[in-house]
This record gives sequence, C-alpha cells and structure tokens, in this order.
Amino acid sequence: MSDKFRELLRKVGSGRHTGKDLTRAEAETATMMILQQEATPAQIGAFLIAHRIKRPTGIELAGMMDAFDRLGSKLEPIAVDRPVVILSSPYDGRSRSAPINQITALILATAGCPVLMHGGDRTPTKHGIPSIEIWQGLGVNWQNLDLTQIHQVLSQNLLGFVYLPQHFPLAHDLVTYRDQVGKRPPFATVELIWSPYSGNAHTICGFVHPPTETMMREAFALRGVKNFTTVKGSEGSCDIPRDRTAIIGVGEERLIVSAHDYGFAGQEFPLVETELVADILAVFAGKASELIRSAIWNGGFYLWHCGISPDLTAGIAEAEQLLLSGQVMQKLVELRSATRLD
Repeated sequence: MSDKFRELLRKVGSGRHTGKDLTRAEAETATMMILQQEATPAQIGAFLIAHRIKRPTGIELAGMMDAFDRLGSKLEPIAVDRPVVILSSPYDGRSRSAPINQITALILATAGCPVLMHGGDRTPTKHGIPSIEIWQGLGVNWQNLDLTQIHQVLSQNLLGFVYLPQHFPLAHDLVTYRDQVGKRPPFATVELIWSPYSGNAHTICGFVHPPTETMMREAFALRGVKNFTTVKGSEGSCDIPRDRTAIIGVGEERLIVSAHDYGFAGQEFPLVETELVADILAVFAGKASELIRSAIWNGGFYLWHCGISPDLTAGIAEAEQLLLSGQVMQKLVELRSATRLD
C-alpha cells in the first residue's frame, strides 16, 4: 500500500462536507502513481469512484494532463506550415449514431490539413465501436506501426493515429479498472483533451455536458493552450450534428451553426456495426445517402474552421467535390499502402 497515495485518496474521498479538491501538483502526482500502478488496485479503484462522485475541477484536469504528458508517448513535430489537427473521440466509442470522424480526417488530409487521432480498443462503460476498429475495417492498420512509422505516415500522408495499447500502454492498462468500477472516471475527460503531438497543434474535442466543457476550458487555460475547439457533438464526439443547432467553442467565443441554414438538416445516420464500413465506402464512392450528407456537412465545416476554405459555403462545396471526385478514396488507398507491413 502507498501511504502517499492514501493521503491523496483521503482528500478527495472524504465526502461532500470534508472532502477537498486536489492541487494541480497533487493531481499530477496521483495520476502518475495510478498510471505507474504504484498505488494498489484497491486504492486506484477507490480513487476513480471517489473522484467521479466529487467531480474533477479544471485545475485537477490540468494536473492529470501534466502526468499524461510526462509518461505518454508523443510524436515529434512534422514539417508543415499549419497546426496539426488533433481530432479527438471518446475512447469508449459510439453505440447509436454512425461516426463521421474518419471521413472528416480523410477529407482534411486530402485538402492538405494534417490530422492526428488517438484511442484504443473497446473500452468501458459503453464498449462502443472505437476508431481503431473502423480504420481496420477500412484497411488501415495503425496498430502495426511504431511511433517512428506513425510519424512518417503523418509526415507523408498527413494523417496519423496513436494507438494506446501499442504507444501508451500505461494509459491503456486503466481499461481494466474502468470495467471493474462500472463508471467513466475523470480520465475519460483527459482523453478528450490530451494531445499526443509535441508540435503546433489545434485540439478539437467533443463534450456532452456543459460543465465538462467549462472544466476543459479551465484546464487548457492553466496549461497555456490557446488553439482549441470544443464541440457539443454526437455522443461526445467532434461530429457536428445535423438534427440540432451545433454549439462550438472557439477560444472564448461561441459559434452557433445550424445545418438547416445550409440545406443539410436531417437525422443522425444510425449505427449498424456490421454495415458501417460498407456505408463509409459507399460515401467514398459518391452514393447518395444521409451519411454522405453528414460527411459533406462535417467536412465542409472543418475545412472552413481549419482555414482551408474561406467560408462555410465554400467548405461544403469543397468537401463534396473531394468526395465525389474520388480524391478522398485515393487518400484512403494511400494510407492502406503506407500502413501495410509486408
């Protein structure tokens, strides 16, 4: 048992009236001890539940991110003249609506905007389909590459993926605890705002509940991160919804975007896991569907938001052209080749 960790656990787990928030340094220490499993399994499980009940603060999230930065693997900067977009997605995946993230990433990369994603395998509590499985279904095998190879693919093809079981196993080892406690721990928020890139980056992260976004903003501010975007997206992802007005945070500003105003209103495309890869490939083939409309809407928004297109209308037109011309499919073919280890 770790006496040092016990004192940190006692601080967050003493209940509503006597419990206290951790300082940034204490949160970093606690996270380091958890990731390195210097605390016992009982202490780690107790901390995850106690901290969830207490609710994390932005200061604590900043300390947790400090620990992730100290222990996690990061890609070195690549030679590009624009920020690398860190397109985040909840590690526990999607279970209701078809994800657009992979299509968006391919559209951006095709247009010359570098994108880096990250995640792991099926993760509690949702156990939804994770990004890595979608990429595997599309024939892109990030899980086979080391960080040097990921860096090379990102440099040459403008798209990369940091796979936790291979590239950050200390964080991946927390999956067992998440399964046993049966609740999302505060680390689920850290995963959304962490960047596995050491160069100039633009972090885009989704959220569901407004208090979560407030904590994200505070953590970014404490860490001096100014180039970030928060998105009230589908299932906590960065996917811009079509069935409601999108609420997007850009620095201290609020951006309100309605798909209805641009002729793209509609329902989210339902997720059928056994059909998802075929549905995505149909988008790349230009087949008319609600999913391709979601892909064009998301691609158009991010082409504009990331500075490729001068306005949203132009972004939508460019996203549609890139998809229908086959250029996005060609980018996918390039990635298949680049990630194949013969």
